[in-house]
Amino acid sequence: MVNSHILSIYEVLLSAHGNQNWWPADTPFEVIIGAILTQSVSWINVEKAIKNLNDTGILNPDALHKKQVDEIAPLIKSTRFYNEKSKKIKNFMNFFFDEYNGSIQKMCEEEPTLLRQKLLKIKGLGEETVDSILLYACDKPVFVIDAYTMRIFSRYGVVKETVSYEEIQRFFMENLPKDISLYNDYHAQIVLLGKNICKIQPQCNLCPIRKLNKIKCRYADFLQKKKRVKTKKYSKED
Repeated sequence: MVNSHILSIYEVLLSAHGNQNWWPADTPFEVIIGAILTQSVSWINVEKAIKNLNDTGILNPDALHKKQVDEIAPLIKSTRFYNEKSKKIKNFMNFFFDEYNGSIQKMCEEEPTLLRQKLLKIKGLGEETVDSILLYACDKPVFVIDAYTMRIFSRYGVVKETVSYEEIQRFFMENLPKDISLYNDYHAQIVLLGKNICKIQPQCNLCPIRKLNKIKCRYADFLQKKKRVKTKKYSKED
């Protein structure tokens, strides 16, 4: 069954790229802010915003909580949709202090399912953002799903293109050991592969997963067939 290959896929990615040591942040609080800022933007732009917040001395709960939306927005311009993201940050900060008095420890001590439900109620925070907070800031065994996961594993026929976030997350968590460090690096490996190789226009010849003979990439097969048809057409014309 395809399910048995999920761990093998991780192992071949790890062998090709090494551990990604993700999430790149100095504190759990920085992880949370980064998870909000990284929505729909590259990590390079997030790093610029994080640096601005840090340089102005507000990359900590107490200082950021005191800032208003219009004070946060100019500092995170590099992340696109910065006005909306500043509102999301403010929404989170209000929740964070109302519920946990600004304590990461108190928040992360909350039962994971309950905490996830609470975080999802914050306006502007979706499943990927919330699960990133749970996994990377709170060390909870929650597998993070993103667009790269959908793209890569649907191309390999592991899941359908129409699969929901909840369905693919459950699939991974049911077919992997319940290991926080594994969840952590597996997601990072998927992001690396999706960003650099398995792009919308992929470089299939560079994909480490293709070394596994157990499963085949449907997209790569399609491209090969297309290439053969094209070559055959030109041969006839000659």
